[in-house]
Amino acid sequence: MATSLPTAALFAQEADPGLQSSWLDQYDLNWDGRVDEREISAFLTRTYPIVDTGQVQCFDDNSTIGCPGSDSPWFGQDAQYFGNEPRYLDNGDGTVTDLITGLMWSQNPGAKKTFAEAIAGAATFNLAGYDDWRLPTIKELYSLILFSGRDVSICMEDASCAGIPFIDAETFAFQYGDTSIGERIIDAQYWSATQYISTTMNGAATAFGVNFADGRIKGYPEAMGDGSAKTEFTLYVRGNPNYGINAFSDNGDGTVSDEATGLLWAQADSGVAFDWPSALSYCETLSLAGRDDWRLPNAKELHSLVDYTQAPAVTATPAIDTIFQVTPITNEGGQLDYPWYWTSTTHANIDGNGSFAAYIAFGETLGYMSFGSSGITELMDVHGAGAQRSSPKTGDEADWAGGHGPQGDVIRINNFARCVAGGVAPDILIDPSADPTLPTDQPLPPTEQPQPPVGPMNPPLFGGPNNAGQPPARR
Repeated sequence: MATSLPTAALFAQEADPGLQSSWLDQYDLNWDGRVDEREISAFLTRTYPIVDTGQVQCFDDNSTIGCPGSDSPWFGQDAQYFGNEPRYLDNGDGTVTDLITGLMWSQNPGAKKTFAEAIAGAATFNLAGYDDWRLPTIKELYSLILFSGRDVSICMEDASCAGIPFIDAETFAFQYGDTSIGERIIDAQYWSATQYISTTMNGAATAFGVNFADGRIKGYPEAMGDGSAKTEFTLYVRGNPNYGINAFSDNGDGTVSDEATGLLWAQADSGVAFDWPSALSYCETLSLAGRDDWRLPNAKELHSLVDYTQAPAVTATPAIDTIFQVTPITNEGGQLDYPWYWTSTTHANIDGNGSFAAYIAFGETLGYMSFGSSGITELMDVHGAGAQRSSPKTGDEADWAGGHGPQGDVIRINNFARCVAGGVAPDILIDPSADPTLPTDQPLPPTEQPQPPVGPMNPPLFGGPNNAGQPPARR
């Protein structure tokens, strides 16, 4: 039987009393110095808690900046909001417990496997006395991604490239691609059990995976172009069988609640596409259902909405639950398709450049590819609906007419937005423009914190400023 989230954390606290302060910081929702029954009950109802991205730096469309105030076009990005800070417990037996999700992971991926081997291996995998391991779904696997990482794609074959993995490399055994055997630095892909219901690369059977070297989700053909089976790393998981399963309800006021994550979503998207700073502003200024605390979701929050049982080429629908309204588009090939949506998360590379931001594709993820000796380039679905990629935050799409990267990724600088509110932690951290004397790495004083309306998704138990006037600790 899966251990529930708070119970897992309580076990961890007993095993390591030093975790007590971080446990209280995370779960003491009314800031009274203890975790009571109401607080545990609140977390027990969240079977799909979203782990924070780990992004603590702010960026403009080039490099890191001090986190901006509300008068800046860069206000409202990932690092300016609280989240469930990643917390792991190394069990000392080759396993790691995620104290947010309640999932237990194998710590070392071992040698690379084919997709068939990864699937079959779960049935015989035995570690730390457990034999109920499974290959993770893409939502389970993506819970491990950290956007404190730095993309090494510009290195490719350079073995001296010093990157920062998009996974906690102090907790999990991680390695980049082995250039000595002809791999690229970025060949650190991990299989998930989630197969694409359509195909990529002109008909290839495809499974989704996460690349923890370059910080992306894509659909990987299960076989290489020469017919040989593709190999990737594999982590196995156990516990919390409901992780990644949404519990949506239509509130009848233009919003959708997800009781599994604790997030509240705008039912309709922005209806128009725009660049990244405009997407930030759109959500920051949105007033909907009596709330004005909307924001652009981070990459992991937005990814929670992907429905991998849908794909435009198969179901003629976007990869999202039909409870949401989605604006159809005409894609670069003149076909009916569905948008990509901006996230508030910057996708930075190893030289610190933050000119790209992550997006989630709810329609096909297109690229320009050529096969064989013809040299003819074709536009096709190269990564799959449900991929997470990145695009320039600003600029001219004409500058990227031939695509970008090894698969000739189509670049859209103008993408859509779907706004989010609520969650476990308080929303806005600080608006320096409201009081220039306040340091940029501290929350607003309690009396100046924004006061969201109390409701089902934001009872007085949550929200920091509603709780005994105590300011929350910054992650």
